Amino acid sequence: MTDLFLMGNEAIARGLIEAGCTLASAYPGTPSTEILQAVVNFRDLAVDPLHIEWSVNEKIAFEVALAHSYTGKRAAVAMKQVGLNVAADPFMRTAYLGVKGGLVLIVADDPGPHSSQNEQDSRQFAQFARIPVLDPASPAEAREMVVEAFALSEELELPVMLRPTTRICHARQNLASREPQAFGRKADFRKEPGRWAATPAFLPALHRALNEKIDRLAVDERFRPQVTSGDGSFPGMCVVAAGICFATAADRLEAQGLLGSVDLCQVRMPYPLHAGFIAELKQRYQRVLLLEETYPVIEAQLGHPGLSGRSDGTVPREGELTPDIIAAALDQFLGRPHPEEDSLPVAPGRRPSLCPGCPHRAAFHAIKMLFPKGIFPSDIGCYTLGLNLGAVDTVHCMGACISQGAGFYHAYAQDGGEVPPIVVTIGDSTFFHAGIPALINAVIQQARIVVVILDNATTAMTGHQPVPHLGLAADGSKAPAVPIENLVRACGVRFIAEGSPYDRAAFEQMLRDAHAHTRAVDGGVAVVISRHPCLMDRRACLNQKRYRMQVETSCTGCRRCLKQFECAAIVFNEATSKATIDPDLCVGCGTCVPACPVGAIVAIEEEAP
Repeated sequence: MTDLFLMGNEAIARGLIEAGCTLASAYPGTPSTEILQAVVNFRDLAVDPLHIEWSVNEKIAFEVALAHSYTGKRAAVAMKQVGLNVAADPFMRTAYLGVKGGLVLIVADDPGPHSSQNEQDSRQFAQFARIPVLDPASPAEAREMVVEAFALSEELELPVMLRPTTRICHARQNLASREPQAFGRKADFRKEPGRWAATPAFLPALHRALNEKIDRLAVDERFRPQVTSGDGSFPGMCVVAAGICFATAADRLEAQGLLGSVDLCQVRMPYPLHAGFIAELKQRYQRVLLLEETYPVIEAQLGHPGLSGRSDGTVPREGELTPDIIAAALDQFLGRPHPEEDSLPVAPGRRPSLCPGCPHRAAFHAIKMLFPKGIFPSDIGCYTLGLNLGAVDTVHCMGACISQGAGFYHAYAQDGGEVPPIVVTIGDSTFFHAGIPALINAVIQQARIVVVILDNATTAMTGHQPVPHLGLAADGSKAPAVPIENLVRACGVRFIAEGSPYDRAAFEQMLRDAHAHTRAVDGGVAVVISRHPCLMDRRACLNQKRYRMQVETSCTGCRRCLKQFECAAIVFNEATSKATIDPDLCVGCGTCVPACPVGAIVAIEEEAP
């Protein structure tokens, strides 16, 4: 056997292949994204046929995997924590109805948060639904827990959640390779209308059965947290930790020479917490330190009178439990002095910005310049950085921008006065994910708004996963394409325009026409498709004109190009008090020309090489 140096998400994917998974579905979102791509990379190792898909959203991904498990085959679905909100409807009901083949729900949480709308704790979701959840402390353990989760899912006929966090997903570890299992299962869906199509009359019995399964699991010795006893240096005291907090606590104790001095316990299954373990802690220990991310899930189940954790402030109630925070909590709990750390000066940085040449920047600048008094709802994606350009006013959750645009319209329209221009921006992937129902609703409710679909032909923020209108599957093979225009037209929209934001004059005219449609007597929702490929795909640069950009001496040093256009290739020369172009960063798109109020930025067309 050979050793593999794998990222946590890759280790999870490897575990899926090794455990005989025959369907893997997902919607991309950091920190979970690499799981499905790694399944694609490892797919040749699978013994049984394997279907892999980037689903349109998390709800659909869950439902596809669920039906697969109904046939007796093993399925997995991956998403980030806020994706579980989207999948909540089928997820909650599945706890009652159950599964046949193993169904593993991988939900990657983002304490911090590093790249999310919130830092919600999916273990609470598992407790809410009453399904078991496993909390890995390392990439290796995450892989092992995939195998355990499938077995437990089939034993209980319940979905099982695997809940890695950002530090587990993106850590790397050496793992020994293993041969994938081969089950050779054939699809065999057994019709049980009283279960798979359960009406309210059947639900109390299904609920009772669910409670009984959880009660049995709560006394299952396989999932009892094991206490590693110390040498008696700290009698009556115990440190209990789960997930990455356990690994960090062990590291910090070892660094302080205390590993093996204080009793240390790892909770691998935070829900349901083992009943015997709860009683043992109350009997053996007067004081317990609990380390878990992000909410007090274990803490609430323990109910220990001498417990230190989030509830008493020993551990912060928000944010990631970094090694420094865990070290401070350990020192406080063990009565040791905690050294004051010198605060290092923070180096000045540059705020995140759209890439040089990003077509979204050109679209946002045109919107802001045309509608200075407009309201600009937007959405989740790299285009959220339109905030920097003053062309994004709200960002809530996937697809909310269109609904919020309609809400703004109705609020102003009912006052009887002038309604400000309302220009919504939404990415192509987000439109497919959650924008279509919102667009239909806006049309039906006669909201007079402009919706700009920022089509850069990829899911750029999460690593360039394919979007439905490209006609590509997860593994790069061909698939039917679903054109955005056809969907928009089917939603009832009567004004549709499409063009590149690189053609500034034409793009501005489309925006004017769209706004005029929203104000016409027989007008309504207007959709503009801003279409230009993401420049992170270098092939996009091959099919566009390239300009040599320069700043003329007429530059007044007003800095408006930096403040209102904010392209990294435009820098300010303090020595000359003028703007200049960094040729190493400039992609020669020419979209910055309108950003200069005095026309000092000029584009000189270059011949193709």
